[in-house]
Amino acid sequence: MKLIVITGPTASGKSDISMEIARRFSGEIISADSMQLYKGLDIGAAKPSEQERKSIPHHLIDLFEISERLDVFSYVELADRAICEIRKRGHVPVITGGTGMYIRALLYGLDPLPSNPELRTKLDAEFDSESGFERLKELMAVKDPKDFQRWNQHRRKLIRALEVFEITGKSITELQKTWKENPTLRYDVVARTLTWNRETLKQRIEIRTDKMLQSGWIKEAEEMIKQGLLNSPTAHQALGYKIIAEYLGGGIDHETMRARIITSTWQYARRQITWFKNQHPESKPLNMPANLENLVGEIRATVT
Repeated sequence: MKLIVITGPTASGKSDISMEIARRFSGEIISADSMQLYKGLDIGAAKPSEQERKSIPHHLIDLFEISERLDVFSYVELADRAICEIRKRGHVPVITGGTGMYIRALLYGLDPLPSNPELRTKLDAEFDSESGFERLKELMAVKDPKDFQRWNQHRRKLIRALEVFEITGKSITELQKTWKENPTLRYDVVARTLTWNRETLKQRIEIRTDKMLQSGWIKEAEEMIKQGLLNSPTAHQALGYKIIAEYLGGGIDHETMRARIITSTWQYARRQITWFKNQHPESKPLNMPANLENLVGEIRATVT
């Protein structure tokens, strides 16, 4: 029984398409969104509503407190388990989300990179802060320039690169080369990547941002910040919450907050577009807006 995979950038309509596909194929949805795994990040992570979850079973949502660390290894373990359980019920797993690294790892396996928990704890303590990040960039620019060029704007990824370099003496870029050039699928899949005209996608991001702000996102952010979101191990990466924190602190006005959220969301969407184009040869582009009946027919011909 094949997996159905629906990917694409934020605001591309993955949830709506996946819900309809799940209805048509007796499916259950497995979220591939790293922030939907956290409790409390409801509006900001664009989680499906309670009504949608009652209509179609959803998995890998609201499993962790924001104080808990989450990584791709944990995600793959949880997703593998969910796929197995769904298949036992005779249903079709429908993977949907925009966290490309999680989807890549689920479909192709985890990259062969070593880890050392004691070393990682030490590096996190030293470098997982604003001042530590500046020191880390100076260090990695000399020690591992290849990975520094890739991740000089991403603190967690650069810390991970230093961890791997300390263990192996090689950059992640070098170690991943063979793994990326010769991918082998772990599952038989039919996959589609939702693709929009870029100007239209920008407009969709703007419309969605306004809806989220009107639906109580600021109040949600205020509560989660009080609970320690901005100092959490991985949940602090949730898009938009830091910008809302600036607004709540009086540093920026409402319109500036809105504009910056839209800009950062678009920048994230662009990175997603590049990722899915380069990292997912199994997935065919689905030009949006799509003819749903045509899509259902294509999937049915492949799945059955």
